[in-house]
Amino acid sequence: MTFRAVERRPLPWREPLAAAAGLRHRDGALALLSDGGPLGRWSFVAADPDRVVIEPVETGLDRLRDPDFADGAVGLLAYDAGARPATGPRPSIWPDLMLARYPSMLVFDHRDRTVLAVGRGADVEAARAAAGVAQGWFAAAAEPVTPPPPAARLNPEAPSTAYEAAVAAVVARIAAGDLFQANIARAWTGALHSDADPFDVLLRLADRASAYGAFWRLGDRAIVSNSPELFLTLDGDRIETRPIKGTRPRDPDPARDAALADDLQASAKDRAENLMIVDLMRNDLARAAVPGSVAVERLFEVERLATVHHLVSTVTARARPGVGPADLLEATFPPGSITGAPKHQAMKVIAGHEPPRGPWCGSLFHIADGRMTASVLIRTAAFERMSGKWRFRTLAGAGIVADSDPAAELAETEAKIRALREALTGD
Repeated sequence: MTFRAVERRPLPWREPLAAAAGLRHRDGALALLSDGGPLGRWSFVAADPDRVVIEPVETGLDRLRDPDFADGAVGLLAYDAGARPATGPRPSIWPDLMLARYPSMLVFDHRDRTVLAVGRGADVEAARAAAGVAQGWFAAAAEPVTPPPPAARLNPEAPSTAYEAAVAAVVARIAAGDLFQANIARAWTGALHSDADPFDVLLRLADRASAYGAFWRLGDRAIVSNSPELFLTLDGDRIETRPIKGTRPRDPDPARDAALADDLQASAKDRAENLMIVDLMRNDLARAAVPGSVAVERLFEVERLATVHHLVSTVTARARPGVGPADLLEATFPPGSITGAPKHQAMKVIAGHEPPRGPWCGSLFHIADGRMTASVLIRTAAFERMSGKWRFRTLAGAGIVADSDPAAELAETEAKIRALREALTGD
């Protein structure tokens, strides 16, 4: 059944987290929560999908070519699904593709401070009924209360010395001419207290929201993401990507904080690292773009987040006629910012130092009203409920280049995991 009708009902402003809190225990609970900043105008809250697909993607992303998923769809591509052509078969720790369609959704416009109850259906009557469901969710919104830390600790999967050794090994391979850059990550695991669930982690991140924050639960799996990074937008024929490469921690002292941002802006190492990924993304976009349309609109901008400064660039293109979300994802996934250059070789090197990543550094995407927005799943924890208890895994990585210092790259991963660590454990 394809959605052929849409109804939109205007509602007064209310914070999206309140609506999400009221739906947290429903099947397929979804919250795509932006910070309301320049990149985060829209938030989306929903539950009760009417179609769900969970499967491998060895045959490609043909599910996204199904007209039934052309509107009101949310999906997650695990990193390993895109890396497998380079790495070969590896143990699966997460489904390659999770895809769900939502007839009812609340859409929050942070700029205009308005809300829409949106219903989609096979006909006008079905769309009207679905909009009524979304309006009922809005009426039942519950003001969220910040819970106590839901976990006791983050347990590193390997000692910090193992990460430093991996960085040194990659630097040596770069010196030998095997590659230019690889993103190498560390992982932590743990379990939530018996009375806690993944939504508690989202609530504890509310005061440091990012442009692409998210909570999504399907059955016994869930993710919580506080990602600041846009992987792709496809809006009509306009494509945009905003790779992040280059990081400094924030500092409570304003002068020191400004100095750290200035140091990042001026860093030849970070600029070179960023530029390599910009070139990689230009090449990836060219596979789906009108020839000659790929352009770098902004280069080396510093973005200030709650716990880190980032160096960000913006690349745009015009999609070739007939290119849709599946075609664009197939041309570009996984994101270049979390693989390296050359991409195929970097993914092989990553696999030599890391177990499978699962959803971390994959992509969460939303397709509605002719537009796809896809984030890079950094600052993300994956949860699985086992024997009634939620267990989690999260990672943080750093881009390794020729002059990388293992101790400095280790410190960068600590800065990147800080917000999630504090949300999970309070430390």
